Amino acid sequence: MATISVEKKADLAGPGISTYPDVEKILPTDYRSLLDPKETQHAITALKRYIEDGLCKELNLFHIEVPLIVTAESGVNDYLDRDGSRTPIEFPCGLGLKQRMSCQVVQAATKWKRMALKQFDCKVGEGISTDMRAVRKDYFLDHDHSAYVDQWDWEKRITAKDRNLDYLKDTVRRIWKVIKGAEAHVLSRFPKLKDKRYPELPDELVFLHAEEILERYPNLPRKQRETKIVQEFPAVFIIGIGWVLADGYPHEMRAADYDDWATETVGPKGQKFHGLNGDILVYNPVTKRRHELTSMGIRVTKETLKVQLELSKQLDFLKLPYHQAILKDEIPLSIGGGIGQSRTAMLLLRKAHLGEVSVTAWPNELKQICSRKNIFVLE
Repeated sequence: MATISVEKKADLAGPGISTYPDVEKILPTDYRSLLDPKETQHAITALKRYIEDGLCKELNLFHIEVPLIVTAESGVNDYLDRDGSRTPIEFPCGLGLKQRMSCQVVQAATKWKRMALKQFDCKVGEGISTDMRAVRKDYFLDHDHSAYVDQWDWEKRITAKDRNLDYLKDTVRRIWKVIKGAEAHVLSRFPKLKDKRYPELPDELVFLHAEEILERYPNLPRKQRETKIVQEFPAVFIIGIGWVLADGYPHEMRAADYDDWATETVGPKGQKFHGLNGDILVYNPVTKRRHELTSMGIRVTKETLKVQLELSKQLDFLKLPYHQAILKDEIPLSIGGGIGQSRTAMLLLRKAHLGEVSVTAWPNELKQICSRKNIFVLE
């Protein structure tokens, strides 16, 4: 049992792959891209336009600009988890200033978006959509994790009555409808993508709480549990990511100051669960692995913010402007998330590697592995 616990602890954050020999083992051996590079670019453009328009229609959003750089003192940058292992790029900014600004490259726009709801005077039921770009320098770079991140980051104003699982699930189903529609759109535009080896996504998602998945696979670490569940159900929404589960570990080390993972909920059999957030995961028939498309959730209130920061031993964050705004009810209650653009394109265009749909820096060791596998990343 001690070995299992160590493995579970190591799996709480990160991609679940930590060496390039392991990456070489998991990449497909019989891969051929169904679209050439030029066709791929045309397909990415069609896909992005469809999804951006679809999200705005389904969730009542409008498109806004989003920052790439924020000040450190604002507290709106995202640290992604609770262990402090993923830090943003920091640099002094502002030539000619007596004291230059301490700035950071955005890791995610999660917190900024909630403040933006007030800036753009969003009414209840109305929200914003962004074409977010970020840098996450502390990822292990494999087939579906890169230092460059592109997301459709969105946020929507809600009321206290909307803070429940039914509202969360309805929102998730609307997003899934857009993703399914995007798949049908690119398949009709690019018939080469129709391949019997790669079945289409299911019409419906399966909703499971992280506790229910742990109950099915109690001795497996998180990534292996996720792999098992998408082999059983090709598209799932895992609810409740962040709260400590029955085995003494959270499903993942979700940050304490945006998603609400502490609120108590009731499971389908009357179980006592926690969390108003979750991830959409699917089975990727090209890589034959789990494939995360989006993380999202109903955001913290001033009460759950304090609970989660205390549990995470990060109460010092409460002095930052973003956190103060929540405590003083100066920004709206909301729900929001980020949908990976390159992740979605990789899946729907039947690609084996993010680098086939996204241009960024990859280590030579990884590019050499990809070349041997007939996977050619963009330069």
